[in-house]
Amino acid sequence: MEEEKEFTVKDKRRFTEGAEDTEEPPKEAQSEQKEPHAGHEGHVHAPPVEINFASFIFSLGRSAFIHLGEEPDPMTGQRQVSLPLAKETIDIISLLEEKTKGNLMPEEAQLVKNILYTLRMRFVELASKGP
Repeated sequence: MEEEKEFTVKDKRRFTEGAEDTEEPPKEAQSEQKEPHAGHEGHVHAPPVEINFASFIFSLGRSAFIHLGEEPDPMTGQRQVSLPLAKETIDIISLLEEKTKGNLMPEEAQLVKNILYTLRMRFVELASKGP
C-alpha cells in the first residue's frame, strides 16, 4: 500500500492586519502606471470624433480625394495622384452603397450617392487626361 505524503503550503506574501495585500507592485508595473503614454511625447491628438456611418464615408471620401491629388497627403504634405488607389477607395464606397442598400437613413444614402458621384466625375476627368 502506498504511503500518502503530506505537503505544506507557505504563503510568502506580506500581509498586515486589516489589509489584503500590501506588497508593492514590481518596478516595471510602477513605471507603466506613471507613464501611460510612453513613446507618444510630442504627439498632439485631436479630440475623438464620433464614429458613425457618415464619418466613416467622409473618411473614405477624403482618402480618395487625397489619391486624386485634391488634398495633400497628411504624411508628406505633397499632392500626388494615384488613380489605382483612388479607384480602389471609390470601389470600396460603391461596395458599401450596394451592401447597405435599404438599411441606411435617407440622409446617409444621399451622402454616399453624392460622394460617389463627385469622386467618379473627378476620377474620369483625371483618367481621360492620361499620364
